[in-house]
Amino acid sequence: MAKEDYYDVLGVPRGASDEEIKKAYRRLARKYHPDVNKDPGAEERFKVINEAYSVLGDPERRAQYDQFGHAAFEDMGQGGFGGFDFGGFGGFEDLGDLFGEFFGFGTRQAQRPQRGADLSYELTVEFEQAAFGMETEITIPRTEICDHCHGNQAEPGTPIVTCPECNGSGQVRFVQQTPFGQFATTRTCTRCQGEGKTFDTPCTVCYGRGTQRKMSTVKVKIPAGINDGQRLRLAGKGEAGRRGGPPGDLFVVVRVKRHKLFRREGQDVVLEVPISFVQAALGDEIDVPTLDGDVKLRIPEGTQSGKVLRLRGKGIPYLRGSGRGDQLVQIKVVTPTKLTSKQKELLREFAKAGGDSPPDENKGFFERVKDALR
Repeated sequence: MAKEDYYDVLGVPRGASDEEIKKAYRRLARKYHPDVNKDPGAEERFKVINEAYSVLGDPERRAQYDQFGHAAFEDMGQGGFGGFDFGGFGGFEDLGDLFGEFFGFGTRQAQRPQRGADLSYELTVEFEQAAFGMETEITIPRTEICDHCHGNQAEPGTPIVTCPECNGSGQVRFVQQTPFGQFATTRTCTRCQGEGKTFDTPCTVCYGRGTQRKMSTVKVKIPAGINDGQRLRLAGKGEAGRRGGPPGDLFVVVRVKRHKLFRREGQDVVLEVPISFVQAALGDEIDVPTLDGDVKLRIPEGTQSGKVLRLRGKGIPYLRGSGRGDQLVQIKVVTPTKLTSKQKELLREFAKAGGDSPPDENKGFFERVKDALR
């Protein structure tokens, strides 16, 4: 079976520059590397791609291939690489460095600043505090930079030297011999734990960690109108970073207690108010509690149970914007359960006078049809 043209394998024209060949190889190696691509056949394709690049990525081998084709390398089996040395790899010291660039490991990452971890805290507030906002303080355990050694890990005034094991890189290089040639990988230096430096006298406060676990007091501003379950982000109030990295953030999850009278629907406040059937029938003016205190509310004559009356601007402030929602007053007509003899007598007289007849709008559909046909 004829071998595939190496230029076709990499997807480049014969006149492609060295940089174009290198870019094509990087793209394909990233796509078909067995650690990334688990599809059947990906590993074999990866070997073919490496074989093509081992030739086209080397100027002398490429010139031989351009003149004689595959015949110039008859001892290179498909995926076998018969005796070729893959050191160099087009500007990469080894495959470990190449895949370090692809997948995020390698010596260049060893001493990078690391951002601190984020923290989360649940804060419970009263209904009114969520409605109108508040400022409070919370105390949380978090990691902070040691204020004695300022994160250097060593006791102040004592020497800090470059790690002799990794020469300050924070990682140690290991080389393995494989059928593809030498394959180099890097691991975190066990002597300096990836810091790239060592010291004989650790900090007497943080014991060489560079950080301390402390109880920290943080001010939190709850904005007016916040709802249950909403989250506030306090930038830079999380765990301390490493190697000069920034701290993480603190996320405060707000939990709002239930109110004994009110419930919230969006920006509106709902309140159920019981009234007597006399008040409902004749109308009345009553005092109604709101988040701002008691207000007068007019009950119209003939008010039915379940009717909703609206108090404008007595609800929850809008979280982003001006104004407030309304208070919705749900009327509940209460039927008395204990009546005196006098009250019963009056109700019987009321019934005899026709006061016990339901209004037409409460009649059933068929009853209204019968009335219309009479």
